[in-house]
Amino acid sequence: MSFNTFGHMFRFTTWGESHGPALGVVVDGCPPGLPLSAAMIQRDLDRRKPGQSRFTTQRREDDAVKIMSGVFEDESDGVVKTTGTPISLLIENTDQRSKDYSEIKDKFRPGHADFTYLQKYGIRDYKGSGRASARETAARVAAGAVARQVLGGVRIRGSLVQIGPYKIDYANFDWDEVSRNPFFCADPVAAKEWEPYLDGIRKAGNSVGAVIEVVAEGVPPGWGAPIYGKLSADLASAMMSINAVKGVEIGEGFAAASLTGWENADEMRAGNAGPYFKTNKAGGVLGGISNGDPVVVRFAVKPTSSILTPRETVTTDYENTDVITKGRHDPCVGIRAVPIGEAMMACVLADHFLRHRGQTGRDGGIGY
Repeated sequence: MSFNTFGHMFRFTTWGESHGPALGVVVDGCPPGLPLSAAMIQRDLDRRKPGQSRFTTQRREDDAVKIMSGVFEDESDGVVKTTGTPISLLIENTDQRSKDYSEIKDKFRPGHADFTYLQKYGIRDYKGSGRASARETAARVAAGAVARQVLGGVRIRGSLVQIGPYKIDYANFDWDEVSRNPFFCADPVAAKEWEPYLDGIRKAGNSVGAVIEVVAEGVPPGWGAPIYGKLSADLASAMMSINAVKGVEIGEGFAAASLTGWENADEMRAGNAGPYFKTNKAGGVLGGISNGDPVVVRFAVKPTSSILTPRETVTTDYENTDVITKGRHDPCVGIRAVPIGEAMMACVLADHFLRHRGQTGRDGGIGY
């Protein structure tokens, strides 16, 4: 058992702390012969890195990735390719301010893992929360970039679809808009309306939660298994492992509880390319196995626990006190969770692709 490793055939192990010299990831199980360069990985890391707008933490990290192992330049074409051996990726920390945490080293921050971390390990890294810090997710995004190379034609995209009580209007949904606003939001109207709202939250020293939707297109039918290897179960586990995530749904999710069987059924018809579903309330997964429709996952992120407003708490000696968390924190951590959710989707799908191919000898679906 490993508490820092995720996956089965496509596996990754992250290491490092928020205020340590570096963090990184070791990816194992990646097939050989796939193109992989630092620039390919950097594209995803640049979307997650902090300090890109006034709506995220102002910690300045380049998040420059270094490939330490697992690739080789093919002399026949000059392309750097994976070798099939473990891929080790390094990301240095360059803008830590550990002194920001000195005033709370003997206090538990409400909503944080401070109390539970100390109860489990008997020692607590109060400088940036150690392994409990969301900075660890940079390593996951790097692993996800490798997974995208494994998946080939599968396209994975994410969008912020709710911030606080304000939801997007799916009538305005346009994937091209995600890169045009600081919220990774596919609804340009909602993104514009969110700016003054989040400005008010930030200036008040408060924070707010969000909902992120991640969609994978091009997933063939057949990935997953009907009992303990459910694609849906692994997706839920992946998203729930992201810091601050408190809920996950696939397809209609919790809304399905208010539907009738008539309304919830994804009716099928015969088409020129085979059978197809008229709707996708199942979110691309039936019985734990992909059905060929887009895989749709949404997850809810709680408000950032580090806020400037005083909160009641206790000290490590169990005495009542108040705490204010100074430093540089996201007023809505859900914004930068979009590329993280995409990365975890990619890692799960890459794992299930390799597991399916290993079991059946096919890439997926009848005829694939």
